[in-house]
Amino acid sequence: MQAWKEKLAEKLSRLLADSPTSPSPPSPVARSEFHATPFTEDLTSPKRSSFSSYVLSFLPGGTGNPNSPTFEQTLPPLPPESLPNRWNSDEWENKPVLLSDSENDNKNENRYGSKFEEALEYDKKLRFSNDYEEKKMNSLHSGNYQKYLSDKSELITLDLFDFFESSLPSTIKGSHWVLLYSTWKHGISLRTLLRRSADLPGPSLLIVGDSKGAIFGGLLDCPLKPTPRRKYQGTSQTFVYTTRYGIPRLFRPTGENRYFYLCLNDALAFGGGGNFALCLDEDLLHGSSGPSETFGNECLAHDTEFELKNLELWGFTYLTSQPSN
Repeated sequence: MQAWKEKLAEKLSRLLADSPTSPSPPSPVARSEFHATPFTEDLTSPKRSSFSSYVLSFLPGGTGNPNSPTFEQTLPPLPPESLPNRWNSDEWENKPVLLSDSENDNKNENRYGSKFEEALEYDKKLRFSNDYEEKKMNSLHSGNYQKYLSDKSELITLDLFDFFESSLPSTIKGSHWVLLYSTWKHGISLRTLLRRSADLPGPSLLIVGDSKGAIFGGLLDCPLKPTPRRKYQGTSQTFVYTTRYGIPRLFRPTGENRYFYLCLNDALAFGGGGNFALCLDEDLLHGSSGPSETFGNECLAHDTEFELKNLELWGFTYLTSQPSN
């Protein structure tokens, strides 16, 4: 465009220069001098003709009129500061960022505030429970587990107590142990055992010791209710255990059947399907044990037929008051 304008201006200048200013024609010398000298007239000088100025004023851009608007002049001016500099300036420093309206903020605050309070309450209870368990374990390791028992036990040792605490259902872990029945304290009688089991309803632990030093038994539910016929009772929380193998060993239900325990007027037995895992006679002097499908256990005693040395039945409570002896 610029080259075209220059060519047009050159032609117009030549045309005007060639036009006669007087009746006499120009001399040949003047014409040769004119063609020998290149055209160097500045189109923007005030000496150019008014006609060329008038024509060039209609052309877009160019240098014909320095006051005419150009493409560059029509652009809006740039801000004195760039955006990054403006963001770093004091103008944006204290301006809040709005993420949502106030109504939604209130709803979120109420919703998450309640959840946060619940989490704090749960954390408080968990800390209290952990502190209690830690203090209890420290007390147990120091040999003070006896203070968690309502009476002295002839069968429970520190290792066995730890084993029971890790095996019992979570609903009774950390509770106090209450002696419901003991052969050395209440006499040798199955009827007395059944009667005293009603003093503290809930899960109870049967602990049996034979004449050869093995300790075994199982978890059942009190009160024990004898049935006239063989009708099994209990839940999937029922288990049997033994120390015959040197360390306490636990046997939980396999799911093969639901023969958890059997309570009769003349016998108390655990398991079924082939053999009783544990069976105690009415006199509480003799018993038997064998592999059962219910718990997948081996013989709990040293022999399948054994003599009882002692027997204890323990209940569990979180209350400070205990059943009367």
